[in-house]
Amino acid sequence: MSILIENANAAVNQPIEGSSYSLVIMLVIFLLIFYFMLFRPQQKKEKERKNLMKLITLGDEVMTTSGFLGRVKDITDNGYILLELNDANEVFIKKDFIVSLLPKNTLESLKKVNNSKP
Repeated sequence: MSILIENANAAVNQPIEGSSYSLVIMLVIFLLIFYFMLFRPQQKKEKERKNLMKLITLGDEVMTTSGFLGRVKDITDNGYILLELNDANEVFIKKDFIVSLLPKNTLESLKKVNNSKP
């Protein structure tokens, strides 16, 4: 009986031998998956965002992160935009807070829809 216990202890205490290359290969595969799942999509979104910022011109209709819809009235050199919300209200916002460009005449069509309601 003691022979079996000694054999079991000897098997437990032996280090597991394996190729050190398998660990490196697994690490490289993990890093590749991490890159293509996280970093690459983020880079694409950032590139699209930069292109959107370059496309903004005077008179464009935009939507902000807070949900405001307005027309670009002025673009400053320091990254701010004067946004006309309606005939009476204008606000300065940071260019980074623009989420999307709206199709032309979106604001007019929204005004018509709101005015036609009873």
